[in-house]
Amino acid sequence: MIILEDVSFAYDGIYTALRGVSLQIDSSERVAIMGTNGAGKTTLIKHMNGLLRPMSGRVFVDGKNARDLSVAELSRTVGLVWQNPDHQLFLDSVEKEIVFGLQNLGYCEEESQQRCKQTLAGLGLEGFAKRSPFALSGGERKRVALASVLATEPTVLALDEPTIGQDARQKENLASLLMDMNDQGCTVVVVTHDIEFVTEYFPRTIAMANGKIVADGKTSSVLSNIDVIEQCSLTLPQLTQAARALHQIVPTVSERLSLLTEIEDVIADVLGGQ
Repeated sequence: MIILEDVSFAYDGIYTALRGVSLQIDSSERVAIMGTNGAGKTTLIKHMNGLLRPMSGRVFVDGKNARDLSVAELSRTVGLVWQNPDHQLFLDSVEKEIVFGLQNLGYCEEESQQRCKQTLAGLGLEGFAKRSPFALSGGERKRVALASVLATEPTVLALDEPTIGQDARQKENLASLLMDMNDQGCTVVVVTHDIEFVTEYFPRTIAMANGKIVADGKTSSVLSNIDVIEQCSLTLPQLTQAARALHQIVPTVSERLSLLTEIEDVIADVLGGQ
């Protein structure tokens, strides 16, 4: 469980990125954090594993005050995958990147190698172990950065814009991996602008603007709320746009649908009533 209590933070004491943010993320949740650039999303998740410390307010991870824990201690619980993999990767082979983090956490060479192989296989990177991360494409480097965190099996996984640079199949593979981890009890938190990815895979959405949370709840409700969409500079999900168009023809159809199953049920009702 992660709890933020009235957390505020300003970079260099000047630019205020978080303004009294309070939230609770329970174990085994899947949560998306959305909002315009500069809303405070990345700053928020960096507070979860101690990379940033609140100027005021408190952060609790599994019941412990984050101020009392080092970044290394917090990273055992909260694994963070950065938006730009080049800020996270620094060794000359994919294998070394993954093994480095594992051995820093105390895993022996044999177990580190085994975890490395398993993680690479899960991300479709089996043939990349000996290659330099910096010779790979941007999307491949993102998957290597993800692998370096996944191998440590954190209980909370936070990802910053994980779908950027990924094609449709890679997105599906990523979603499948995250769902599997979540089924095994891992809490998954993503910062993303990919609204379709969120509506399909994340039951809860936190919407942010100007360093504050402006909405927090069921994804279908948050992302079909026009006021929230406008305040956070988001785009309505395609299915919600379809529902709004259908509402113009059949006024009894809700304008705030966002799930494929909801649209299918509505169409079935409309066609069945004719």
